Amino acid sequence: MALYAAAAAVLAGVENRQGSIKALVYGSSFQNVKPLYALVCETQRYAAVLDAVIARAGLLRAEKKLRPHLARVLVYELLLGKGFRGAGGRWKPLLSRHQARLKAELARLKVRQGVSRNEDLLEVGSRPGPVSQVPRFVRVNTLKTCCGDAIDYFKRQGFSYQGQASSLEDLRALKGKHFLLDPLLPELLVFPAQTDLHEHPLYLAGHLILQDKASCLPATLLAPPPGSHVIDACAAPGNKTSHLAALLKNQGKIFAFDLDAKRLASMATLLARAGVSCCELAEIDFLTVSPTDQRYDRVQYILLDPSCSGSGMLSRPLEEQGSGTPSQERLRALAGFQQRALCHALSFPFLRRLVYSTCSLCQEENEDVVRDALQQNPGFRLAPVLPSWPHRGLSTFPGAEHCLRASPETTLTGGFFVAVFERAEVPSSASQAEALAPELAPGPAPKRKRRRQKATVQAAGAVVEATCGK
Repeated sequence: MALYAAAAAVLAGVENRQGSIKALVYGSSFQNVKPLYALVCETQRYAAVLDAVIARAGLLRAEKKLRPHLARVLVYELLLGKGFRGAGGRWKPLLSRHQARLKAELARLKVRQGVSRNEDLLEVGSRPGPVSQVPRFVRVNTLKTCCGDAIDYFKRQGFSYQGQASSLEDLRALKGKHFLLDPLLPELLVFPAQTDLHEHPLYLAGHLILQDKASCLPATLLAPPPGSHVIDACAAPGNKTSHLAALLKNQGKIFAFDLDAKRLASMATLLARAGVSCCELAEIDFLTVSPTDQRYDRVQYILLDPSCSGSGMLSRPLEEQGSGTPSQERLRALAGFQQRALCHALSFPFLRRLVYSTCSLCQEENEDVVRDALQQNPGFRLAPVLPSWPHRGLSTFPGAEHCLRASPETTLTGGFFVAVFERAEVPSSASQAEALAPELAPGPAPKRKRRRQKATVQAAGAVVEATCGK
C-alpha cells in the first residue's frame, strides 16, 4: 500500500536528518497527508519498542527484501495500530507469516519490563539515561551568516546565551531556554537535549545545520584551506559536505560521490539551501573513480565516511544488551568494503590528508580497518589530533591513541570514530597546525552583550536574512 511506503520514506528522511516529520510529510507526493502524518508520528513514538520486537523475532533476517523503515511501519500497524483492515497489499501475507512470533516477542518484552500495556513500554523507554542527556548541537552555517548574528537572533526570541562552555559539565547542565557556545568547535551552538529546531526559520533558511558535534569532527580535522580541491567519497546525506564548503568559503572544489540517486537528490536540495556553490555531485561508486584521472590532480584532501553498521547511533533503550549488535558476517562485509574504500582513497597521488570516520562503535570497522590500511600504505601515518579529547582509540596497535572515539557517556555526543591520515613525507609545522587548529586557536567566543545587526524574517517565504555586519 502506498501509505506504508510513504511512511517508510518519511522515517528514513528523518533518520538522515533531511527535515522534520511535518516538513517531510507535507513535502511528499502522497495526497492524503493526515493519515500519513498520524502513522509516521505513532511509528516514530514506538520506534524503540518496534525495533526490539523486530530484532528478537528475526524478521529482517527472514525477509531480506524488507527494508528496516518499512518493517517498522508494518509491524506498528500489525501490533499497535488498527491492523491492515483489508489493505496492506503484498505485505499483508508476508507479515501474517510472522504474526505469531511478533506478538509473542511483544508479550515477552512486556514481561521483561514488568508492564501490562503497550503505553507503559513508552514510559520505560523514556527513563533518563546517557542518550537522553545528549544536547542539541547546532552548527552555524558560515556561508550564510555568522555565529554572533545567530546568537543575537536567538536572544531576541527569548533564549539566554551563557557564553562559551568550559567543560562537558556546562553542557550537561543546560536547561530551559539557555544555550552555549561549544568549548571546542567555534561555530557550534549547544542547546538542551529536547530542544526542537526543525521548524525554526534560521534552520529552514539554511543558516543553521542540525548536526551532532561528533559528526562535525571529520570536516574540522580535515581542515582544507580555501581554494583546495576535496573529495567527499561517500557524501550523502550532505551535512559534512556543507561543512566542508563552509570551511572552504565556497572557494575551491568538492567532488562528492554517492551511489544512491534518491539520497543525492535530497543532498542537492540540502546543499542549495545551505548556499553551497563549490560542489560537484556525481552518482558514482567511489571505488570506480580513477586516482589518475586528471580532474583530480589537485585533490589533496579526502573525507571518507563510508557505509557502516551504525552501532554508534544514539541507542534505543528497549533493546536488550547485544540485540542491536551487528552479526560477525555483516561486520566482515562492512569492514571489507571500508578497507577497500580507504586504501583506494590513499592511492590518490597528490593526497596530503585524509579523514576516515564512522558512526560505529565496533573495533572491526574502526581500529582494525585503520591498522590494516596503515600496514598496506606505509607512506601514511596517523596525525596526532586533539590531544585533550577524552575518548581515544582502542589500544590495538601502536599509535591507535591518535584515533578519536565519541559516545554519549564520554563526550555527550552520538557514538563516532575518527582517524586522520597524513602523508609521512609531506607534513610540515604548518600542516600539523591545521590538524590542531580547532584546539589551538578556537577564536574568541561571541560576547554575551547584544550588538546591533540585521535579522528579519519574512513569514510567508520563511526567508531569513542574518548578516555579519561587516
